[in-house]
Amino acid sequence: MTRYPLFVSYALFAIAFMFAVANSSCTSPDSSMASHNQPELKEAQFSTPPVAEKQPHITEIHGLQLEDDYFWMRLSDEQKEADAADAQTTKVVDYLNAENTYKTEVMKGTEPFQETLFNEIVGRIKQDDQSVPLLDKGFFYYSRYEEGKEYAVYCRKPGSLEAEEQVMLNVNEMAEGFSYYSVGGQSISTNNNLLAFSVDTVSRREYTLQFKDLTTGQILADRIPGTTGGATWANDNKTVFYSKKDPVTLRSSRIFKHVLGTDASDDVMVYEETDETFGCGIGKSKSEQYLMLASYSTVSNEWRYLDANTPNGEWKIIQPRERNLEYSCSHYGDHFYITTNRDAKNFKLVRTPVTATTYENWEDVLPHREETLLEGVDIFKDYLVVSERTEGLNQIRIKRWDDAADYYIEFPDPAYSAYVGANPDFETQQLRYGYNSMTTPSSVFQMDMVSQDTELLKQQEVLGGMFDSANYESERVMVEARDGTKVPVSIVSRKGVKKDGSNPLLLYAYGSYGYSMDAGFSSTRLSLLDRGFVYAIAHIRGGQEMGRDWYEDGKMFNKKNTFTDFVDCGQAMVDLGYTSPEHLYAMGGSAGGLLMGAVINMAPALFNGVIAAVPFVDVINTMLDESIPLTTGEFDEWGNPKNKDSFDYMMSYSPYDNVKAQDYPHMLVTTGYWDSQVQYWEPAKWMAKLRDTKTDDNLLIMDCNMETGHGGASGRFKRLRETAMEYAFFMMLEGIEE
Repeated sequence: MTRYPLFVSYALFAIAFMFAVANSSCTSPDSSMASHNQPELKEAQFSTPPVAEKQPHITEIHGLQLEDDYFWMRLSDEQKEADAADAQTTKVVDYLNAENTYKTEVMKGTEPFQETLFNEIVGRIKQDDQSVPLLDKGFFYYSRYEEGKEYAVYCRKPGSLEAEEQVMLNVNEMAEGFSYYSVGGQSISTNNNLLAFSVDTVSRREYTLQFKDLTTGQILADRIPGTTGGATWANDNKTVFYSKKDPVTLRSSRIFKHVLGTDASDDVMVYEETDETFGCGIGKSKSEQYLMLASYSTVSNEWRYLDANTPNGEWKIIQPRERNLEYSCSHYGDHFYITTNRDAKNFKLVRTPVTATTYENWEDVLPHREETLLEGVDIFKDYLVVSERTEGLNQIRIKRWDDAADYYIEFPDPAYSAYVGANPDFETQQLRYGYNSMTTPSSVFQMDMVSQDTELLKQQEVLGGMFDSANYESERVMVEARDGTKVPVSIVSRKGVKKDGSNPLLLYAYGSYGYSMDAGFSSTRLSLLDRGFVYAIAHIRGGQEMGRDWYEDGKMFNKKNTFTDFVDCGQAMVDLGYTSPEHLYAMGGSAGGLLMGAVINMAPALFNGVIAAVPFVDVINTMLDESIPLTTGEFDEWGNPKNKDSFDYMMSYSPYDNVKAQDYPHMLVTTGYWDSQVQYWEPAKWMAKLRDTKTDDNLLIMDCNMETGHGGASGRFKRLRETAMEYAFFMMLEGIEE
């Protein structure tokens, strides 16, 4: 449902800069564009789908009575976790299992094809792949996969790549006996001897923090449950700071200090965020001179700092919080460098002395530009590296501090994704960055910032022998929305696709939280492209692709622009001849699932089929319940329905509240029983209401993974089985069987 700022150790950022797990097709070019007959699929062909019981429930608000016949589906965490389930838990679980049974029956005819797709997708993956090693404080860090294994092995080598490998974590061994297993943040102590890591075995994104002595290989006795997953070391190599979640709302609300060898119950709370619309987290400056503590909300931030050599010292505020003032901090020499929206809607870079940090002391380094969004900076001894976005596309700018050089890295594709990677060495003149496009596999480059010589360190291998980027083409079109706004759409297909309206096209989007959906490579997606699908990403308002206004125009009282943009982009795909309503499909997840729910209420005849993944569809009920994770922190994203104006606007688009007696597309809805971000009962209730109300006989099925949460399965192959099922759903609707 949302994304939160992440504080990641530079030493272990090598893992985050890992190869993308993706794939390539075994289908030959000659057979990939084969014609097919679109079937008439109806629910009447299968046994009767489950019918949910109605139990009247009334919520009174603003003089209205909101009826919710399926409120009973909600279970508390205590009910889900109880050893002996009560009658209510049993009733809910039985209903979810009935939905899963019905989904299995509907999809049964595709099971051999699902297996084919799964094997095809896995067949593109280099199963024994390895990330590009990253040098940090004398050690090369990397992650690798072993043939047939689900999880990564995290390793390092001292001094040289020829040195003996040190395995820090073998997650395959750690995960034995668990149906779900996820390793969260990892952080190395300043002296390189200790590893802090975290584990979630429930899929609720509550992590238990643990420690390993890398010199002996022993796991220490210290265990800290209920954390956000990250840890930050002070420079004494024994004091570690971490953030802890509220056990009910899962809001990251408190920062603690732990000393190795002591009981976690004795840990000292160094900060508590009492404003329920804020969360908090902790990290470390790249210089390793300061511990950095941030409080954050949708519309404002507040940072504190502490000398990392004095972990028991007093924290100082950089700039007290003000509503609509956002900023983030880096450290260099005697100054903090701050990206901020103060008098700069698209953000600017300022600096301020460490001894005088409030905004009356800020001086511009990179002034505000109307046409360019400043997304972040990375600081080196001689260079400032700037991540920007202009006309919806990523830009990487290299600028010497003495102004002797100022240039941009050039990228070849019309739509692409480029980003600055892990660069922990402050002194270096080598910049590591990543690049991929809809036709170019994920690539890691290293550039000498002086000579501008660039070396390709690694490009994702696409196995199977059939992938050639020359067989595919991408383009970027600007669609005029109904209010005249031009919306970018990134499109990829096999070469030779005719614009005669006959192609199946999958339109994807997100459109919330200012999250920009860049056009990147997916070898998994080749299974669609090689069977004639066109794939398109609609960069709709609510993201931040076109600058800060793009986000502001798609949130709060402008939220419906997100939905109408998507509908208009879908109609444009029809008008331009890429597809027709009989062959147009849509997909979105989480807040993108809200998008799916809204657009099928608004324009159901435009789409033949829709997948809504972990969809946030019960907007009013969720945002009224402040005990649900994420609710209070999102009042500035969606609005607070306790306010009448917000309630009225949210009610006008909330998918659950706007289900009506009309025909809907074929639909597959996915969810996870342990999802802490979008609770399973939102899609379950929505399914039940759709079944009871809609006038068509189109397929409506739900896949509820009873072992996972928001992110789905934890293993790399388990996830791909879910993808194969989703692809098979779309292809079943197209009559594609091989």
